[in-house]
Formats: sequence, C-alpha cells, structure tokens
Amino acid sequence: MPIDRASLVPALKNIATRLRIDSARATSEAGSGHPTSCFSMAEIMAALFFAEMRFDPKDPKNPDSDRFVLSKGHAAPILYAAWAEAGAFHRADLLKLRRLDSDLEGHPTPRLPFIDVATGSLGQGICAAVGTALNARRIQSAYRTYVLLGDGESAEGSVWEAANVASMDRLDSLCGLTDVNGLGQSRPTMWQHDMEQFERRWRAFGWHAIVIDGHDLTAILDALDEARKIKRQPTMILARTIKGKGVSFVEGKDGWHGKPFKKGEELDRAVAELEKQFVPVPDGGPAANLSSQIPKPQSTSRPVVTPKPVAPPAYTMGEQVATREAYGSAIAKLGEADPRVVALDADVKNSTFSDRFEKAFPDRFYENFIAEQVMVVSSAWRQSATSTSSSPARTRVCRSERTDPRRWRSRIWRCAARSPAVRCSIRATR
Repeated sequence: MPIDRASLVPALKNIATRLRIDSARATSEAGSGHPTSCFSMAEIMAALFFAEMRFDPKDPKNPDSDRFVLSKGHAAPILYAAWAEAGAFHRADLLKLRRLDSDLEGHPTPRLPFIDVATGSLGQGICAAVGTALNARRIQSAYRTYVLLGDGESAEGSVWEAANVASMDRLDSLCGLTDVNGLGQSRPTMWQHDMEQFERRWRAFGWHAIVIDGHDLTAILDALDEARKIKRQPTMILARTIKGKGVSFVEGKDGWHGKPFKKGEELDRAVAELEKQFVPVPDGGPAANLSSQIPKPQSTSRPVVTPKPVAPPAYTMGEQVATREAYGSAIAKLGEADPRVVALDADVKNSTFSDRFEKAFPDRFYENFIAEQVMVVSSAWRQSATSTSSSPARTRVCRSERTDPRRWRSRIWRCAARSPAVRCSIRATR
C-alpha cells in the first residue's frame, strides 16, 4: 500500500541525510573521493531507491528488477551508501572505500553484484542505460531503467549520441536524471544553473524534459510519477542542485571537487551540521523503515534457452573469402544457434554483411546509425537471466583492423547468463 506523502517525505529526508553522512565518513576514511558531488544528489538517490524503484537488495540480479546506472561514477560513495541503507551489505563496510582489499572502488565496479556496468569515463553510463532499456524490450520485461548524469559530463558527445538513439527507439522505460549542481572540477560548468539551456536541448533531442528543484523531495517524487506516465519517448529530469548541499562551509563553493573532509575537526564539523538536519519520524509509522518496504519486482517465468551447436562454415579448403563476408555469415549462424544473440550496427551492414543477420532476425538487430560510442557501450547492458553457463561466453573475442575504422561499426554480442561483463564480440575486420 502506498505511503502517504506526509509520512514519506520526512523519512526520505532523513535517508538523504544519512547518505550524506555515510559519503562524508567513507571518503574521509579513504583520504580521497568526491563527497560534495555526492551531497548534491542525496535527495534524488533517496527518492529513487526508497520510493520509486522495484528491486530486491538480496537478489540484485533479478532480471525484472528496475535498473540504476550512475553515469557520474565519481559519486560512487553515495551509491554504495544507498545499497547499504537498503540492506545489501553492512554499513560499516562503507569505511573500506578505495582499500585494496575491498571492491568498493572509487568508481562503480561490476565485481559488486548490484553494479551492472563500470562507470568512470564520463558520458558512458547513459549509453549503457540505453542498452539496458533495449534489453527490457528484448526480454519483454516491465522493468524501468534510471540513469543519473552530472551536468559537467553533459558536455560529452556520447551523451547526445545516446539521447538520439534513445529517442529514435522510443525508449519510454528510460528515465534520466541530471544533477545540475553548477560546478565542475576546476570551474563552473558550461551552463551552470541555466536550466532553460538544458531543457531545450533535451526537448530538441526528442525527450520529455522536466525541470525541478533537486532538493525538493515532493518535486522529485512528482517528476518520477510524471515520467512513468510518458509513452513513446524517454524522460530527462533536470534537477537544479547545490554542490556540497547540507554543509555550510562547502555548500555551493568552488574548489572542493574531489576533496574529502580532513579527519578530525573538519569531518566532525561537517557531520555535526548534517546530524542537526534529521527530522522526527514516528517509530511505528508507515515510513519508519523504508528499506524493508522496497517493492520487489514481479518476476516473469521465461523458458530455458539451450543453444544449439553452431553450424560450421560451408567453405572448402583453400577457398578465399573476404573477412567481412565471413563475418556476416558467422553472426547469422550464431543467431540461428542461440536466440539470445543480438547484433548492433552503425550503418555499415551492407559492407560488413551483417544485414544477413538483420534479414534472418530483425527483432534482434539494432541499428544505431553512425553513433558508434553508444553502440559499443550499450552492448554492455546487463543481460537477462538464463540457466546456461556463462563461463565459455565470458571470453571477449575482438579483432579490429587499424587501417579502416569504418569496419569497427558492426558488432555482435552474445547474450549469455546474466553478468555485467561483455560476453563475446566479433568485429568485421575488412
């Protein structure tokens, strides 16, 4: 039963405060990290994880779970804090951030069961989210994909390649959120807090754009509700935020990017300010323990897929065949042997012969036009669950020819058991 807003919002506010405190303590213990980048997105994370997304913290690989991709990967501490708050692991483990004996790296790593794709290279997360949304369509799942970007990374060309492809494919299950905190690493960001600049760009790319105050939990929840109702186009929620929100001596101030609070007086002062921001929430009320009320996904029963042996090529010994044609024939045979094989193309299918795959399996062929960055990264989406062994498919087979980059545009990826690792790719080489 939905929790009324009067009870929900104060509880989410306290979660946002805890996420800030955990991010501050983790980065200070590590001696490195980006606490102020985490602080600006705390309310967004609280609303997403504890009032919006459907997932099971104890079963993060459920194929019908909603997906979250942190495109601004340097804010990983608050992502880890959210999963700890949800009960995926002990909160005390957050203090192992960036240690050599810990998988809580400075940027998200797929070695963690609740992380689907590594994000550290800015502009790549939204590309992966496009692939994740396409995968929902492929396996006929109702899961939604959420991706959180930074305003600084919005200068990356790959962001706009992804925007184009997502709009073309009418990915209404994809919801982006941009943390517009106005400050980059060395200076203010390109458009700072000019929200109209962001809004008109996303609208121009065919997205439904919503501008909100990113620290207003009611506005965040309303925007997420609106996004869920939008059909035949993706949504981008543009959240005006303040970098370092919640701590007076860093809030909205330049020069604090990637700088943790010094252990001792500086950290104690920051935590003390944050602790004063907790608000009363009745112990026995409906929102007393939101982590225990995260809605679980409705799992769908799917048939077990057993791949058939791949048919051998019909070549005779000594016959000369162009690599590109052999590639086209090979991926068509792979597609015939395994219905989980999909192909992605960047407008060279008639050169690489990948159109043979398209003609045989049009519903598993994805045309990206010449948007090569989103094509490559979207192929690393989190795959659907299968019962087959993933071990033989974990080997990535890549071959490229330096002389002609055009031949890099057609790729085939084998979709095996769910794993964030890219399974198998075959590139046309001539």
